[in-house]
Amino acid sequence: MVYDSQNFFDSLFLSYNKILLKLKALNITTKDGREISYRDLVQAINIMVKKHATCGWKGRVYKNNKCYILTEGVEWLAQVYFQKEKSMLKADVNFFENRISEYEKLLNIEYKKTLWDKSMTVKELAEYFWRDISAIRKAVRKMCSEGYPFYKHYQDGKVIIDSFGIEWLCKNVFQHKYLELLEDYKMELTWKYKKAGYPYDNYFRPAYENKLLKKYKYLLK
Repeated sequence: MVYDSQNFFDSLFLSYNKILLKLKALNITTKDGREISYRDLVQAINIMVKKHATCGWKGRVYKNNKCYILTEGVEWLAQVYFQKEKSMLKADVNFFENRISEYEKLLNIEYKKTLWDKSMTVKELAEYFWRDISAIRKAVRKMCSEGYPFYKHYQDGKVIIDSFGIEWLCKNVFQHKYLELLEDYKMELTWKYKKAGYPYDNYFRPAYENKLLKKYKYLLK
């Protein structure tokens, strides 16, 4: 599918100056209430790219070799980086939850993907969350004390946390892991979105896609 309209391009990709104008029109400011400067925006975009490189929100356009940001990335800047109501992590999680919901509706996905489908031992959880065993045990105690002891059971002398318990730990203790899972699933949906013929990064250089192709190529068949 080929798109040539300049209006269409402008609806999907924004230059840094157009992003500043949009943020100003929305009355979005810095944390301390200042008007967002070009330097503020560059810093925000650098953080965005570092945190969510796989999303490919920043790219260069073939014709003029200038950097643009996908509108999805601009929404992230407005709803996550420059918002003031929540912690950045919480806002980030909410953003990806909402994007996933929108993609699922657009793609008519009837059965949503299960992010947690197996039980794990404490040792396996330590590897899964990249935390030491003491941190996992503390998190499990928190889970039990908050009313969910039934997510924990014993098998062959080992503590086992079922899939519902792992979900609880992700959403309530190890939210960085939850965000990682959400981003991964969002990108699976993005590949399906592109395969269906919807525009995403049509004008960008595909360098970042080469890194993801092996992971998501089964979605492109």
